[in-house]
Amino acid sequence: MLRKAIALAALGLAFLGSPALAAHPKPVERDVAWSFDGPFGKFDTAQLQRGYKVYREVCAACHSMHLLSFRNLGEKGGPFYDPEYPNSNDNPYVKSLAKDIQVPDIDQDTGDAITRPAMPADRFPSPFPNEPAARASNGGALPPDLSVIAKGREGGPNYIYSLMTGYRDAPAGLTLSPGQHYNVSMNGDLTSAWKGDHHKVPPGGVVAMPPPLAAGKVTFDDGSPSTVEQQAKDVSAFLYWAAEPKMMERKQFGLGAMIYLLFFTVLLYFSYRRIWKNVAH
Repeated sequence: MLRKAIALAALGLAFLGSPALAAHPKPVERDVAWSFDGPFGKFDTAQLQRGYKVYREVCAACHSMHLLSFRNLGEKGGPFYDPEYPNSNDNPYVKSLAKDIQVPDIDQDTGDAITRPAMPADRFPSPFPNEPAARASNGGALPPDLSVIAKGREGGPNYIYSLMTGYRDAPAGLTLSPGQHYNVSMNGDLTSAWKGDHHKVPPGGVVAMPPPLAAGKVTFDDGSPSTVEQQAKDVSAFLYWAAEPKMMERKQFGLGAMIYLLFFTVLLYFSYRRIWKNVAH
């Protein structure tokens, strides 16, 4: 009897003592219609090209993509694929893109550390030589590698797009530490920093990364408007392609497999009817 009373009291305290937790809203996630959605979806090549430019001119200053090589950009389904160059190492546009980037190397004659223009076979270089340097340049926070972030975060490209467009001025009553920025789409719990009504905790959380995008920050070669929303959508699509570059091939194979299985099922059905049509059941 005593145990039951203690359990009921603890349950009551749990409900009465945590109104802020119960009132904490979920982060805001915007739902975007992507060209690659659904079983027949495909990547928009122009969008991938714009997204790569956003990554290279903005995101690459802090974020690495260790799993991606320049030659991947010219492979089938990639942003700079050219059927005239089935071997992406020979793609002149990919060579030009790589040549603009300096990568670390070792001088074969002296053994000294040097930098040289990248080649298609080189991986995307890291903006920092090591983790301590990365943390020191970002207020102690370690910028995540973006190679597969679109698959590693719940929501995928929707999450990335929402985060890039979710920066807001901190509402009155929200106390932020130096180097923190309020974002309505960031996963987090603001109850400890919220000084206002505990039943009206704002959605989202805080992030160490300042708003990376701004209108006109990137000039698109195809003349697309360089708004924050456009930049965010393009780089989100590019990061999704980077995380799953064989998506279109996978979908094509899956469609072919489904057609084969459907044909095989029909064939089996009529074979069954023919073999057993004169046999009593």
